[in-house]
Amino acid sequence: MAETVNITVNGTQHSKEVEGRTLLVHFLRDTLGLTGTHVGCDTSSCGACTVHIDGKAVKSCSMLAAQADGKSITTIEGMANGDELHPLQESFREKHGLQCGFCTPGMIMTAADLLNHNPNPSETEIREALEGNICRCTGYHNIVEAIKDAAEKMAVPA
Repeated sequence: MAETVNITVNGTQHSKEVEGRTLLVHFLRDTLGLTGTHVGCDTSSCGACTVHIDGKAVKSCSMLAAQADGKSITTIEGMANGDELHPLQESFREKHGLQCGFCTPGMIMTAADLLNHNPNPSETEIREALEGNICRCTGYHNIVEAIKDAAEKMAVPA
């Protein structure tokens, strides 16, 4: 049975019909064409599908699209400001915080949530925040360095 959902994604309002069983990650990828949100496990274990819903990091494979009705969603595509990358995106590139790139969108979305709540996290706090995200390539060192670098870039001058 299809139902209509009204969702704002990256600042754009969408009103679409979805099947009741459609996961939010599939709605974003298949219906809206926002393929930066990755499907890694469909069990909320890997974090590749992390998006922000009303400003909070959520694994979009653990939520139905219908549950997002009336919500505001930011995906990795919504992090940049036009051609200007978000400081996290810049830092991941500069500090080599990615290899294959599959986990990167989820890592960045998780890190953005962390920095929104804790603008100057310790290395331990960064590693704890990333516990729900799996990277099979890097060993996390450069990811942590990228997040620390972004936190410095995003710090408000005294």
